Amino acid sequence: MLEKTVEIAILFDFYGTLLTDRQRQIMALRYEDDLSLAEIAEQFAVSRQAVHDAITRTTQQLHEYERKLGLAKARRDRRDLAATLVKALREQGCYDDRIGTLIGELTDGE
Repeated sequence: MLEKTVEIAILFDFYGTLLTDRQRQIMALRYEDDLSLAEIAEQFAVSRQAVHDAITRTTQQLHEYERKLGLAKARRDRRDLAATLVKALREQGCYDDRIGTLIGELTDGE
């Protein structure tokens, strides 16, 4: 469950600006503020089921954006490649702080 929550939060970080204001608000309350469906429903004066449905649809939309654009996967791939590069450089005795800084910049400080 936690892994799914983290995945949705990552997709929300990448694609949240593509959502409607209401979708962003509901997702932020759920995944950033960790509010329950009942608490979100109360804020929007709707049923828990309406909130659940909105989150489900929005989550599907976020996954569709990722399928089409692949930004989260590209970030994971860059991080994995950077880790492999750091390991290889350390094994060769070529790694230093300057190289570490440059690799950090390439991976957006991730």
